[in-house]
Amino acid sequence: MPGGGFSRSSESQAGASEASPYTLGDFCIDEYRPIRVVVVGAGFSGITAGVRFQQKIPNVSLAIYEKSAGVGGTWFNNKYPGLTCDIPSICYQLTFQEKRDWSAFYAPGSEIREYLEGIVEKYKLTKYIKLRHEVIHAQYDESAGKWHVRVRRTNTETGDSEEFEDVADVLLTAFGSLSRWKWPDIEGLETFKGELHHSAGFDPSDKTWQEVAEAWKDKTVGVIGVGSSALQLVPALQPRVKKLYNYVRGKTWLAVPFASNVFADLLQRDAQSAEDFRYTPEEMERFKNDEEFYKNYRYSLETQINSIHSSTLRGTPMQLMAQQIFRENMEKKLAKKPWILEKLLPDFPVACRRLTPGPGYLEALVEDNVDFISSPIKRVMEKGIETEDGEQQEIDVLFCATGYDTTFQLPFKIIGRNGIEISEKWKPHPVSYLSVAVDGFPNLFMSLGPNSAVGSGSLLALMEYQVMYAVQATEKLQRERLKSIEVKPEAVRDFDQYIDAYFPKSVYSEKCRSWYKGGREEGRVVGLWPGSTLHALKALSHPRWEDYNYELADPVQNRLYWLGDGQTYAEKTLTGDRAWYLREPYLDIPPVPTD
Repeated sequence: MPGGGFSRSSESQAGASEASPYTLGDFCIDEYRPIRVVVVGAGFSGITAGVRFQQKIPNVSLAIYEKSAGVGGTWFNNKYPGLTCDIPSICYQLTFQEKRDWSAFYAPGSEIREYLEGIVEKYKLTKYIKLRHEVIHAQYDESAGKWHVRVRRTNTETGDSEEFEDVADVLLTAFGSLSRWKWPDIEGLETFKGELHHSAGFDPSDKTWQEVAEAWKDKTVGVIGVGSSALQLVPALQPRVKKLYNYVRGKTWLAVPFASNVFADLLQRDAQSAEDFRYTPEEMERFKNDEEFYKNYRYSLETQINSIHSSTLRGTPMQLMAQQIFRENMEKKLAKKPWILEKLLPDFPVACRRLTPGPGYLEALVEDNVDFISSPIKRVMEKGIETEDGEQQEIDVLFCATGYDTTFQLPFKIIGRNGIEISEKWKPHPVSYLSVAVDGFPNLFMSLGPNSAVGSGSLLALMEYQVMYAVQATEKLQRERLKSIEVKPEAVRDFDQYIDAYFPKSVYSEKCRSWYKGGREEGRVVGLWPGSTLHALKALSHPRWEDYNYELADPVQNRLYWLGDGQTYAEKTLTGDRAWYLREPYLDIPPVPTD
């Protein structure tokens, strides 16, 4: 909308109000109206939203709906054998919540889940989080400026499924792009009579996966896939089963451990031992008691993983060096079965598809009880698998590590202005503004939506900034008494153009099958931020409010009606802090120049 971004109805009536007396609002400038926020998902993003919304938004009413039985998102739902963090776990934590007792360089998934549960307990988020509550529909009411959110739950007394409606001023989607797993499209899969699992659906119930795997020691196990889950499954299962077949359709780079040089320098260890390295009790004790050492270790690791963006650009020295180092590492570890290297080594650049170090994977492939099968699967039979080369393998336990639906076609309808459904708007590909907002969907913000993952750097830092972006927008909505805040279509268009211009210079647009491209070999990159992680943080730090249109919440058509009655609540009631500008964080003392 041309001009200042307020609705035309507000502007057209403003002229009439100039001739009539203006009445001040009967509220203080900081006497904030109640505001309702609904968050979908209780993984990292949803939990962070719970912390930040209650911290930053006065008079807030908050609900976080999670369809699963526990918090943690992917870290609650994934429990497959060998699940670990695939970047240094000390870099996989929130900026405001340190954990100093990680057991390993790559911590197991159970520790990450416990870390998130600890945050929920510390910040008293249980009162906001509604488990086993699945959001099934959301629709924006234009006249009221509200989101009507339909939620399905199970009645604890009757066991029946029931639905209810929540009404929110702000809706935040926080379910991520890797949350909806799917079975592979393989002929005969449903006829398999053995034990069948999807990696993302494996549930050991009240046991550990190690306890469940005890029953497989005399079994033959198949693992389909060569993505990040398969790279963890294979080395975890190999020493615990009689025979293991790994069915690999594509190719992939195996990285050396990320930031292992920092680990080696600061802990005085062999960098190669980072692949299976567990921190010693002495090191963990030092992390707990030596704050300066811990902070330096964490800062150095974060600096390192935020220093490799150049490797994601075509033809750079860092990209070429990575190819050489990774190839030499793969050659060395596959020396016992060199033919596997011919089948596994890609002809596309490093990082074209998601890159992982896969600790122990290559070592497992060369063990005598493992067969690497590159012939495509023809069909699954009752007792095993037949490949296109005519070979058949009998299998007792089959794991499909075949990934997620990454098309951004959502599992429930989100309907914005004029009845527009977001999944329809996102055809043939999703569009957004800086990955956090979509035109036609007022008061809706996203964390880890389209174009918001990272190929290098700290994903959790970006996620935190996305959540804080939504918090800042909610602050503006509440502070200025707005009915709606909606990104302009031209701003979405401009970000779309930026995406199209950026990715051709990156390795992500090369030909390789990747969830970054929605599971396709070629086409638009829909999963990644168009730039580095640090680039994203800078972009999201200071919102460009001029890229939004606004509607006023009050019937008084004066954009400064939110100034209220000319005083603050502390003055009106003679309570609270009436010299807050002399305290942190408002007090800002500039440094004195040294020369």
